[in-house]
Amino acid sequence: MGFPAALAIVLIGIVFFASGLVVNLVQAVTFLLFRPISKALYRRINKVVAEMLWLELIWLVDWWANLKVEQSSCFCFTWIGKEHAMLLSNHRSDVDWLIGWVLAERSGCLGSSLALMKRENKWLPIIGWSMWFSDYVFLSRSWDKDESTLKLGFERLVDFPMPFWLAVFAEGTRFTQAKLEAAQEFAAAQGLPIPRNVLIPRTKGFVSAVTHLRAFVPAIYDCTVAVPKDQPSPTLLRMFRRQASVVNSNDLLISI
Repeated sequence: MGFPAALAIVLIGIVFFASGLVVNLVQAVTFLLFRPISKALYRRINKVVAEMLWLELIWLVDWWANLKVEQSSCFCFTWIGKEHAMLLSNHRSDVDWLIGWVLAERSGCLGSSLALMKRENKWLPIIGWSMWFSDYVFLSRSWDKDESTLKLGFERLVDFPMPFWLAVFAEGTRFTQAKLEAAQEFAAAQGLPIPRNVLIPRTKGFVSAVTHLRAFVPAIYDCTVAVPKDQPSPTLLRMFRRQASVVNSNDLLISI
């Protein structure tokens, strides 16, 4: 990576950090002023404000990094982006959340896209703070603690005033060859189908989500993210270096 590209990365970082702090400040002010009066109004304002920040990252993915997200879909396009949905996906890399944002932006749900995330992420400056203000659900990966956290997080979404997507990475961790081999050994010992390209899903969070969401969320979007064998797996580092990647997204709509 030459000097001009490195300088461009520094300038992009400065702009993103500065604009992100402004967005976080607006989110904090509207949270304190409007949410106590009208949670629906606050969420509508936050959708617009959060999109301003997240669109910068979409630009980073699309124009700067040239990450191509190719989508083949069985979704009913009459409803996509117009209904609450749970997005169930595998977890291939550290940019899966960005790929989800690309799909959400295409469907008009970027500012109302949510996810189950690791608790540590909410302390990340700019992005983590913005997610906290946007009703993301943060988990500690301990079921004794997460069971009540999930229930409260899902209950907060009952009166969400616009269509949202809630992303759930059921595998619970990113895919690696070592984790795949461990999953295959576990599956063989338990008499389960042997996975080849995904890990064994963790069912408690998914079952909890379906149990609490099915009263007001009509669909699950089952999304499988795959990287062609002749393409390198996308990473944040590759994106910053402007090293192109291709990702395939295969989608299936499931009614709940």
